[in-house]
Amino acid sequence: MTGVAELEALKQWIGRTQTADDIVAEDRVRAMAATLDKERALGSGDVLPLGWHWLFFNPAVRASELGPDGHPERGGFLPPVPLPRRMWAGGRLIFQRSLHVGERLRRESEIADVAVKQGKSGALVFVLVRHRVIGDNGLALEEEHDIVYRPAPTGGSAASMPERALAGAPWRRIVQPDAVLLFRYSALTFNGHRIHYDHPYATKVEGYPGLIVHGPLIATLLLDLTTMHVSPEAVARFAFRALSPLFDMAPFSLNGAPAEDGRSARLWAASVAGDLAMTAEATLR
Repeated sequence: MTGVAELEALKQWIGRTQTADDIVAEDRVRAMAATLDKERALGSGDVLPLGWHWLFFNPAVRASELGPDGHPERGGFLPPVPLPRRMWAGGRLIFQRSLHVGERLRRESEIADVAVKQGKSGALVFVLVRHRVIGDNGLALEEEHDIVYRPAPTGGSAASMPERALAGAPWRRIVQPDAVLLFRYSALTFNGHRIHYDHPYATKVEGYPGLIVHGPLIATLLLDLTTMHVSPEAVARFAFRALSPLFDMAPFSLNGAPAEDGRSARLWAASVAGDLAMTAEATLR
């Protein structure tokens, strides 16, 4: 059993930094466009769509250094949280300028906070990571990434009731996820977490009803919905929060409602049953 003192000791990771280099590779961008079923393939010099920066800076960890869930073993840059379930809880993005296909990138990362809280199912650990993405022409993107670590579910634990999504939205799109989409996105982001592509593991080990749709993929689709209605250059900030998982067995909706003053837009993703899966807000220039 994990003690509070053991979890509190993880705060020594606060302040750790890491730097990584990458390039907005054309082949990866073209593969992402195909994965999202885009009609137009992007080429050298084209503007990178918002949210596609998550294709880059993903560490190539050796197979012998992976845990049983497909994630890298705990420790290193991220603290070694001894709780089995890890999820992308949300994040905040500030877009300073556009990135372009072929551009060289550097990402500077820092562990900004480690917080231990008590939830209904036991202790939770929240890790806040801050990133700065710098391209050929200077700072392009600032990001805060929220990671939450949870205990394994128990047979007697009651599932919390999900929030209900608003019905009807000026902006709306239906997405039909499947195992192929989730596998391709996992491959593009070099994400080995087995809950996204290994159905027996996701259902029999983790206890989910199906494969889980990636949090950053949902956020990217909400950004895509936004830029279908406003110029990508008009999006200054984007904040999102994951509330409940979406699975590959049923379609889900992407929804958006612009503010009357045109300075922001409220967005959300909802299950086919109408449960809120993710909320977001885009601040417009």
